[in-house]
Amino acid sequence: MSWQAEADEIARRRAFADQLGGPEMVARQHDAGRMTIRERVAGLVDQGSFQEVGRLTGSAKYADGVLQSVTPAPYVMGLARIDGRDVAIGGEDFTVRGGTSWGSSRRKGGQGGLVEDLAHNYRIPLVNLIDGSGGSVTSAERRGYSVLPGIHGFEQSVRLLGEVPVVSGVMGTAAGGPAGRAILSHFTVMVKNTSQVFAAGPPVVKRSLGQQITKEDLGGSKVAVDLAGTIDNVAETEQAAFGQIRRFLSYMPQNVWELPPTIACSDPADRADEELLSIVPRERRKPYNMRRLMSLVADKDSLFEIQPRFGRALITSLGRMDGQVVGIIANNPMIYGGAMDGAAARKQIHFIDLCDCFHIPIVFLVDVPGFMVGLQAEQAATLRDGMRAVHAAMQATVPILTVIIRKCYGMAGMATCDKNGLDLKVGWPSAEWGSLPIEGGVAAAFRREIERSPDPAAREKELEAELREYASPFRTAEAFAIEDIIDPRETRAFLCRFLNAARGRLATSLGPKPKYGVRP
Repeated sequence: MSWQAEADEIARRRAFADQLGGPEMVARQHDAGRMTIRERVAGLVDQGSFQEVGRLTGSAKYADGVLQSVTPAPYVMGLARIDGRDVAIGGEDFTVRGGTSWGSSRRKGGQGGLVEDLAHNYRIPLVNLIDGSGGSVTSAERRGYSVLPGIHGFEQSVRLLGEVPVVSGVMGTAAGGPAGRAILSHFTVMVKNTSQVFAAGPPVVKRSLGQQITKEDLGGSKVAVDLAGTIDNVAETEQAAFGQIRRFLSYMPQNVWELPPTIACSDPADRADEELLSIVPRERRKPYNMRRLMSLVADKDSLFEIQPRFGRALITSLGRMDGQVVGIIANNPMIYGGAMDGAAARKQIHFIDLCDCFHIPIVFLVDVPGFMVGLQAEQAATLRDGMRAVHAAMQATVPILTVIIRKCYGMAGMATCDKNGLDLKVGWPSAEWGSLPIEGGVAAAFRREIERSPDPAAREKELEAELREYASPFRTAEAFAIEDIIDPRETRAFLCRFLNAARGRLATSLGPKPKYGVRP
């Protein structure tokens, strides 16, 4: 006698799970331009690698003790591989109750769910494919009482930010708990026009504030990515979002007890592009393409920019130098002349935290005239955000290398240096630095003398010319107040040489876990 009948029952119940919310609900999902959760998992992970957990979970219907059907729990999760590396992966099934939380004491996904426990206990990355609204007022009816917020809290979600890479793809509408989990991630991506994220959706907004608004206007990519920076990146399609998730994870270690993966590099470490010699204009106020400069310095085709549409005065990108993962932070002279506003400061803080958590050295390519100034900047608390960026840089423990391309002024310039480490800084011949740019500094320091002069404008220019003689980077190098001035074409070779030497400084599996994770 065998257990064939029971094996057949397992197969039958799995078939119910594979139907998700049924043909009609699946068709509605497709009509909205969205994949189902099972299609998403299959489209993201290595083929045949998904080992599902909890496939039989759901609400069953019986007649005279005989199973008639099972409505699966609105969450699919398990183990999988991405580019050969194990991950824990899960996501809401919007075709079942709109992806609202499963009300059992043991949850497959969501905050406090098994998928997070799997990532925590196995020390593997977590991938959330988010498409749901969390709790529902109907839960109280099922229980017979209401509960305080946090019965399934974010404790594990927060813990994971200091343990393993956490990636969230907002694939549909995310509100409540799922939206909160999206924010508690190291990298987030959403899909243009078909995904939205907010604390509460249009019905709640209308009821609370009397505002009539669409989901897209409330939490689409123009708000969440471009204006608020709530979500890091946007993709044109779900498949493109999967590509960004895979790309981000390719730079990450499996956990904080390991180092990021180094790959074989065919791009010569001593490559010297002639274009670098003329990329910075001699006209000090004329902008140039910092992204192009970055591409000429990093390994070819290795850059992966994070938050390209938010805080645009700053560029933050993962990349590789001689095959080693690095984080590159560069000021963008095409936006505000590279001045640091509040959005750029917040962007820099989060990126420094990310690199420091996962043992990724940081390269600063500096062209910052200082913090953004003026009434709007002060009202926006730019000074506080900017000093938080200084604070984050001084907390970092990974090696930091600083290349001053052009301007490096004031407190914003402090946020680009390794003050608690080697503090190795080099400059290009185009570099200049100080407490204030000469133009504004002269006007402030010599105000009375300028005002008393017969020709104030001419006197101001005379003073600027006198002081500019002392601003030569070569004079600073003569005093060893900067470690070196380099030919721009030597930048890649210099960075590769020092980054390779600093690799032994990075924490290894024998080192302690960081004291804190990445602040969302």
